[in-house]
Amino acid sequence: MADAAPVTDPSRRPVIIAALRTPICRANGQLKQHTAPELLAPVLRALLEATGLDPAAIDDVIIGNAVGGGGNLARYAALEAGLPVTVPGLTVDRQCGSGLDAIALASRLAAAGGDPVFLAGGVESISTAPARANRNDDGGLDFYSRATFVPQEFGDPDMGVAAEKVATAFGVSRGQQDEYALRSHRRAVEAAATGKFSGEIVPLAGRGASVTADDGPKASLRPALMERFPAAFVPGGTVTAANSCFDADAASAVVVTSLARARTLGAVDAFEVLGSETAGVDPNLLGIGAGYAAERLLARQGVSADELDLVEFNEAFASQTIACLEHIGVDPATANLEGGALALGHGYGASGAVLVTRLLSQARALHQETGTAVLALAMISIAGGMGTASLLRYTRL
Repeated sequence: MADAAPVTDPSRRPVIIAALRTPICRANGQLKQHTAPELLAPVLRALLEATGLDPAAIDDVIIGNAVGGGGNLARYAALEAGLPVTVPGLTVDRQCGSGLDAIALASRLAAAGGDPVFLAGGVESISTAPARANRNDDGGLDFYSRATFVPQEFGDPDMGVAAEKVATAFGVSRGQQDEYALRSHRRAVEAAATGKFSGEIVPLAGRGASVTADDGPKASLRPALMERFPAAFVPGGTVTAANSCFDADAASAVVVTSLARARTLGAVDAFEVLGSETAGVDPNLLGIGAGYAAERLLARQGVSADELDLVEFNEAFASQTIACLEHIGVDPATANLEGGALALGHGYGASGAVLVTRLLSQARALHQETGTAVLALAMISIAGGMGTASLLRYTRL
């Protein structure tokens, strides 16, 4: 999916003026008693408080979700958050890309005119996701662990097997994957220790104490330990539990509006949404989808990889992360400067929105240091052989 014709009226440009997230915690861990609406509602309330928005002024709530039970989760969470019944909700499912695509959709709607205000993002409670089943001819239930993403003749490998296929096809070695994963953990540990996550996290009630921090980053990882992990998905392969992400519960959301409305709301800074692209690829190499989406996006925006100041890629697997970044000409060492999903975890439908929240936090810090505009790229690969990417520019208003 590509953006429509460029917005020629600067006042109608879509912008993101606030972004927040929950702690990202291992599935069946500290947040296992929270349903998806219970994860998301506190983030929506916190965004309203941070921006001073009247809840009745929200035009729509657009939320991505991958493994929920249906029933329009966005509407449910909006009411759970205390928004009035006059505020509608729309739930988006593009699997792992759902959160980023929800933000892209809100941005396109904002650009269409009328100066609307949207709450957009994603949420996943893997811990409380309903069991899913197909009905047999006799009426019995055949339970399954994951959906079928494409017709069988296209090939529909499990995620880990697909990550191994990407490693082979793009020549990503075990050593490269382990090195990248270890760096992700070390960066996330340092970022947490220096308070770089604190301003973007909405604390949640947990079992006993409040949950205020991500629980995934491991300071104890060392190269020798990484080397001990066996292949996890293909005998003799290079993809292991150590260079793969873990499943997580999380929610993240942003406020999207037009530039004109942002100024009337008193916003002092914003992420201008320059464009978004979604691309399809061979489902057998689904992990490379983000690379092709980003390649198309940068070409259409007339931006080269060396112009990017910040890049956030959802690190489902180190193999696909390296392959996608190298495909668009980005040195993997220069992306995900404060760690990614290999350390923090992958909350499926929430992960794309987490990328934007992380980028806004980093862009603010970088602008404070340099005083210049910041160009940022968010990118995520998607089950079924797809990828979504968004190009963002941070500016002071």
